[in-house]
Amino acid sequence: MQERITTAGVLIQNGRYFIAKREEKGSIGGLWEFPGGKNRYGETEQETLKREFSEELSLAIEVGDLLHSHDFENKETLYHLKAYQVFAEEFERLPLLVHTEYRWVSLSELSAYPFAPSDQEIVRTLLKKANQ
Repeated sequence: MQERITTAGVLIQNGRYFIAKREEKGSIGGLWEFPGGKNRYGETEQETLKREFSEELSLAIEVGDLLHSHDFENKETLYHLKAYQVFAEEFERLPLLVHTEYRWVSLSELSAYPFAPSDQEIVRTLLKKANQ
């Protein structure tokens, strides 16, 4: 079985979380996610997140601490998902290249959104950490 690293960026500003809804195509089409993507061989996880945020949202980010990790299988591949807190300075109108919309939501609102299965685990971790 092939193995890949995939990343997600958890962007929090003023107590609200940035989430984006994927286009209606692919295995997670129409579902919400924390933006990120698959690691290209030779990239660090931080480089992957910076590239993905730049490509998908034209947004420059800095990568902070690892918040969550877990493994899952999809289409004969074992993925190692790494979710990091990310930071960004400026938000103008973000282009929607692979998403149909984005929102800033409170922590308590996260569970009301249909997230991609892999990102549901991130939501659970964030809620668990908040209740500790």
